[in-house]
Amino acid sequence: MTDRFSAIAGGSENPEEPRGDVFDLVGIGFGPANLALAIAIEEHNAAQPDSRLRATFFERQAEFSWHPGMLLEGATMQIAFPKDLVTFRNPTSSYSFFSYLHERDRLVDFVNHQTFFPTRHEFQDYLRWAAGRVTADVRYGTEITAVTAVRNHTGTADLFAIHAADGSVVHARSIVVGVGLRAHIPRWATESVRCFHNHRFLFHLEEMPAPEHRRFAVVGAGQSAAEVVQYLHTHYPQAEVHSIFNRFGYSPADDSPYANRIFDPSAVDELHRASPAERERVLTLHRGTNYSVVAPELIEALYATEYRERVSGRRRLFMRRASEIVASRETATGIEVDVRNNLDGSTETLTCDAVVLATGFEPAPLSPLLGDLAPDGPVVSVHRDYRLPAPADVDADIYLQGGTERTHGLTSSLLSNAAVRAGEILASVLERREQKMPGALGVVGELDRIPDHHTYATSEAR
Repeated sequence: MTDRFSAIAGGSENPEEPRGDVFDLVGIGFGPANLALAIAIEEHNAAQPDSRLRATFFERQAEFSWHPGMLLEGATMQIAFPKDLVTFRNPTSSYSFFSYLHERDRLVDFVNHQTFFPTRHEFQDYLRWAAGRVTADVRYGTEITAVTAVRNHTGTADLFAIHAADGSVVHARSIVVGVGLRAHIPRWATESVRCFHNHRFLFHLEEMPAPEHRRFAVVGAGQSAAEVVQYLHTHYPQAEVHSIFNRFGYSPADDSPYANRIFDPSAVDELHRASPAERERVLTLHRGTNYSVVAPELIEALYATEYRERVSGRRRLFMRRASEIVASRETATGIEVDVRNNLDGSTETLTCDAVVLATGFEPAPLSPLLGDLAPDGPVVSVHRDYRLPAPADVDADIYLQGGTERTHGLTSSLLSNAAVRAGEILASVLERREQKMPGALGVVGELDRIPDHHTYATSEAR
């Protein structure tokens, strides 16, 4: 065979023939998205034991965590608590945020609080509570390094081999990739103890080498940037904080009811059916619901702080609007940044203790993990059930939890649709298993071993 999934020829010497368990599904990464999927699988297996799904998950971190470097005191969620791991899929689930509150003996207190938006600390605790309850097989501290195709005697790739850094290999008919996003780092920046992305903000602060903090620069115009600015200004009362962004001022997040419908589960159907041009137009119009925007109350708080300082004459908070950093240099005692004002073209050099890059995230590339199984370039075509398109001779399935904004909308990397998306992926896996092996849903034992006639394909990760 000559296509990009070409297999080891059946008559070649010593073809490598895999043995061992075959899972229906292997999840790569165990953040909130795949946690929601694990719960959906557990609930399905309990309700329909004759069609149970065999699944395992791999997570490179030693334990479950969710943005621990940005759990700033008092910072609240930007989505309402019913958009938890389960409620929109199964309101009766014991894994709901309400169930968590009841078990923590805080349900009445939370209701009296009269808010839809818990703190990030509390939501992180909810997620860890759910991860600790679910009966899923989760292999923490294990990084997956490659996924390769495994072909049967007909030449069809109907299994994947999932390779871990420790040398172990498992096999699955479907994989669900939930490896999250990676930090976007500007070209001028070199990450160090003094120049770092905000996703590990609290940890980097602990590692700061300077005993005295005199000046910080924060790059970015979104919610995280504004929260970091407020945190630094509050916790380092002797330090200047310079907020550097290319807008004229912070823009308020649009969380009005009609705009928020862009995050509804039904919006995924509408956007996926739309033409690429119309989908891009709508998503561009509504980027203000999520990107480079700040909660209005935080904008007002920062403005009030800046105004009080102007009145007193003791300035510590500086908003450098329509500006950008064009170069940086680390010294023995700090980091220097050249800040250009794009309105008048002038440049000023600031010597800082640290530069915080609140510059957002981007989808993690698939090719290092999937090799030739990954699409060339950005993901621009994904089936409605979150499957990557595959050639006709590849019958195993790759599902994406994230990285599908171009096809499925703004909920791709957000918690808003995690519960419903998990249910849709589960339904697809079950349906396709029945299509491939009619009547075999309840026959678990004989189907959970790899037959002798499979061979590895050569789609090694690049």
